[in-house]
Amino acid sequence: MIALFFLAGGLIFALAYRWYGRYLERSMDLDDRRPTPAFTMRDDVDYLPTSDPVLFGHHFSSIAGAGPIVGPIIAGLAFGWLPTALWILAGAVLVGGVHDYTALAASIRHGGLSIAEICRSRLPRSIYLLFLVFILLTLIYVIIVFLDLTATGFAPPTTAPVEALRQGGAVATASMCYILLALVFGYLVQRRRWSLSRASLAFVPLIFVAIWIGLRWPLLPEYLPALGGSVKNFWILLLLGYCLVASVLPVWVLLQPRDYLSSFLLYACLAGGAMGLLAAGWRGMAPISYPAFIGWSDPQLGLIFPALFITVACGAVSGFHAIVASGTSAKQLRHESSARRIGYGSMLVEGLLALLALGTIMILGARPAGSPVGNFAAGLGLFISALGIPQSLASTFAMLAVSTFLLTTLDTCTRLARFVFQELSGILTRLPQRIASSALVLLVPALVTFRKIPGPGGQMMPAWQAIWPAFGATNQLLAALALLCVFLWLRSEKRPCWFVVLPMVFMAATTLTALAQLAWLNLDGGSRFIGWMSLALCLMALLVMTSALALLHRAKPDR
Repeated sequence: MIALFFLAGGLIFALAYRWYGRYLERSMDLDDRRPTPAFTMRDDVDYLPTSDPVLFGHHFSSIAGAGPIVGPIIAGLAFGWLPTALWILAGAVLVGGVHDYTALAASIRHGGLSIAEICRSRLPRSIYLLFLVFILLTLIYVIIVFLDLTATGFAPPTTAPVEALRQGGAVATASMCYILLALVFGYLVQRRRWSLSRASLAFVPLIFVAIWIGLRWPLLPEYLPALGGSVKNFWILLLLGYCLVASVLPVWVLLQPRDYLSSFLLYACLAGGAMGLLAAGWRGMAPISYPAFIGWSDPQLGLIFPALFITVACGAVSGFHAIVASGTSAKQLRHESSARRIGYGSMLVEGLLALLALGTIMILGARPAGSPVGNFAAGLGLFISALGIPQSLASTFAMLAVSTFLLTTLDTCTRLARFVFQELSGILTRLPQRIASSALVLLVPALVTFRKIPGPGGQMMPAWQAIWPAFGATNQLLAALALLCVFLWLRSEKRPCWFVVLPMVFMAATTLTALAQLAWLNLDGGSRFIGWMSLALCLMALLVMTSALALLHRAKPDR
């Protein structure tokens, strides 16, 4: 049964890519005869023509991370696997895929500008600046969250079991090896003119050697300095320095090659898990035992609407994807037709990963304890064991793969935040300005990551963790605003736009409802900080939307 479930999902995604993707391509009039910004604005730093396999690896690595694993597992455990699966399928095809694809297409038609910059000529300057601030705050929050999660992954609490400490050290060692491999890979391909196939044949096996090195020589806490009494603080400072360097280097030096090489980890995880799931399903090793539907509400998440559609996030739609698409991917796209593969195709592959993550809890039978990533690793280990691979080894590999991808999102997000900050401030893109912009962007994460603030009930907790309840809704609200920008562009071009309007309206209604609920609940006895922040974000988004709709009403297109 679980094998049929996964095959059906894969078939739906394949058909959607073939038929709906082509319809979107025709509707947006993509044409390879037009040169892309990668050629017209080439600077070999941010703008650089890139082959589809390398760009797909960068884009997929940047948008995936742990999002399509954590969200579906949390939602599936809360509401049951059936509503979660239906939202993943419908969301990836009709909402997330459209969102990512159209944002990428709009950006390449506007010189590789960000999704907010595209609306600059269509919105009042004050609203445009407000939108940029909204995006910048979202990106800075992502940096804060992933900075803390990555450092924790490298250096778990000293109270953790010895095996967890060794696993964290292995992740740290493997990640350092990936960075070194990426630097050599980028140099050989760009400067020594190695072909991509030759370099891939040489370096992809070395990725898995790096995993072995990590397991063999983990960077354990006793080998590292403890800043402020914590090895985690040492990693935070080191990661801040890494983000600063990665943000200003040309994309071919580190960003492209590391994301490309790291993507093979996720491909291996996805392929191994899929084959193992099919094998386990046909052999009857993994019957579906978790309830298909649990109820219309959850004590922690609330009502299924809007909670389900906010929680799944990256597995169905994520506003962060539009920033990646219009921030880095549009500047590297070689042909306009590649937008379907990079934008729409990568979202569907991410949906397939979300279905695989959901499959790992469908076989549990009871709600498990532990983290979503831990549950994913345990379930994936069971699937892959059907292929004759030891379950413990497969589970460790899954943990390493997911933890490594936290780092890919972290440095991409820093570069994107630099782009937005430069748009907002007008700072130039020469090296000194790039360094200054990146340093200013990282200043807030550097100050916040070490602080604790009151959360619900007044309990002191890390700042990012206290704000987390509002982040999911904010991220999805950003998707609605990105779709609004695409709608304004298509409308001005007098092109069909119904495929953008419907998901835009749905996501706007869902996210505004979620933020209003958060504001109401927290101002009425929870965390007043979260309550006021949710209310401010809700009002900010409403102001952007109403301003855009008012302009459309005053200036209708010619008949």
